[in-house]
Amino acid sequence: MDAQRHFSRKQTQSSLIMKAHPHSHFEFCESENTNKLSIPRHIAHFIDGKSVPGGDPTSDVFNPATGEVIAQVALASHAEVNAAVEAARTAFPKWSALSPLKRARVLFKFKQLLETHHDELATFITLEHGKVFSDAKGEVLRGMEVVEFACGIPHLLKGEYTDQIGGGIDHWSLRQPLGVVAGITPFNFPVMVPLWMAPLAIACGNTFVLKPAERDPSASLRIAELLKESGLPDGVFNVIQGDKTVVEALIAHPEVVALSFVGSTPVAETIYKAATSRGKRVQALGGAKNHLVVMPDADLEVVAEALMGAAYGSAGERCMSISVAVAVGNTGDALIEKLIPRIRALKIGNGMDADSEMGPVVTASHKQRIESYIEDGIKSGAVLIADGRNYSVPGFEKGFFLGGTLFDQVTPDMRIYKEEIFGPVLCVVRVPDFDSAVTLINAHEFGNGASCYTKSGGVAREFTMRIHVGMVGINVPIPVPMAWHSFGGWKRSLFGSQHIYGLEGIRFYTRYKSIMQRWIADSSAQFSMPTN
Repeated sequence: MDAQRHFSRKQTQSSLIMKAHPHSHFEFCESENTNKLSIPRHIAHFIDGKSVPGGDPTSDVFNPATGEVIAQVALASHAEVNAAVEAARTAFPKWSALSPLKRARVLFKFKQLLETHHDELATFITLEHGKVFSDAKGEVLRGMEVVEFACGIPHLLKGEYTDQIGGGIDHWSLRQPLGVVAGITPFNFPVMVPLWMAPLAIACGNTFVLKPAERDPSASLRIAELLKESGLPDGVFNVIQGDKTVVEALIAHPEVVALSFVGSTPVAETIYKAATSRGKRVQALGGAKNHLVVMPDADLEVVAEALMGAAYGSAGERCMSISVAVAVGNTGDALIEKLIPRIRALKIGNGMDADSEMGPVVTASHKQRIESYIEDGIKSGAVLIADGRNYSVPGFEKGFFLGGTLFDQVTPDMRIYKEEIFGPVLCVVRVPDFDSAVTLINAHEFGNGASCYTKSGGVAREFTMRIHVGMVGINVPIPVPMAWHSFGGWKRSLFGSQHIYGLEGIRFYTRYKSIMQRWIADSSAQFSMPTN
């Protein structure tokens, strides 16, 4: 499906024909051929059910395709963070006391509104992040699937019960909400990752404060408006725009009892250590260096197509992108021959162009960072097969575009192998056999995801059992779990004991309580350990 394919060869966009909702801060222009959306010049916060303008300082928001500043986003002060947390704290008692069924009905309505505004949210993503519109629609869909899962919260919160465990005692368990929880989300999925967190958290009875990435903040406000329109009480979901100052304030705030984070490993580790030292519950998802192992029996036509989408979709700005192809045995030369013409034919352009397969990267500074990695790879001795630098799109010369980049003869000691580039750069590492491929992957500090392409069931089973990563694909390039499973890595790709969404998410956003009850009068003291 498109959400798993990550870019389509050609997809005709449905035109947006909408008017501004009376409670929305965004306006939409009718158009038969193009998607046009008017983003406010000043992007605000959303606290206690209302827009809060905020003031200075602000940060620029760019359209990555044009390179132009399209808005200013307010960076919250400590006072505004405190106001958001206080709104969430005040709303918690009443919201948590509401039955799970009534909370689920709000989410059912929210899911309907997400379907109605699917293209609108995808447009926000493309305008501020740069990914192609078909990929943005896939992002929204994957977020909606978590909302669908959260709609089943009456069943998901059911505890366990055992009658007559001994001496007239019945025993049961239940899960109760934590209180005020916060989410700190990345620029590469401004809709999907907030929807990984907030719907499940509020379904469990918590109240939520979202700190989205300041590079593409508009979608967060639209999500807040749609939740309010769904009937969510004021204060249950709040949005605070900001930077490091806001993150530090949320970590330090005594009323914030849990934090969910998705981003780079250095930041994930910092947040985890700072928040857990204050007794907070934390799930912090970090970086990745995902490998795709190409066995000699693999169909290289299939592999090449998989690598194109997995390495260059969303310009490589995914924590589940494949950035290393591990060529086993003699597959390296043939694989590169398959990739070269595909990379040359890659259609790169404005994400709102239906023909585009890859859009720009998010900012000029990130483009420069990726280019520095390419230069470092050359200096380290890797063979540059395709160079994505100095790429220009006619009519969008100021956009933050890169072409697809391919390195061969990459070795584990090189920086381009060890570090997460987060751009359209694919490295080919050659190994003699399957055992060497497993050893290579297991030695890496990251353990987010890995895939293996093979026709051998025995190889597939060995790979799934021996590989030290959290998410494994067999003939699947990007093995992102569905909403009723859970997403997360191993090693330095995850700080915390629980993965995100699915049943792991339910466990993260609730406390387990065990209850034993007896109604038989017995006044005698017991000095030994009770037994059945």
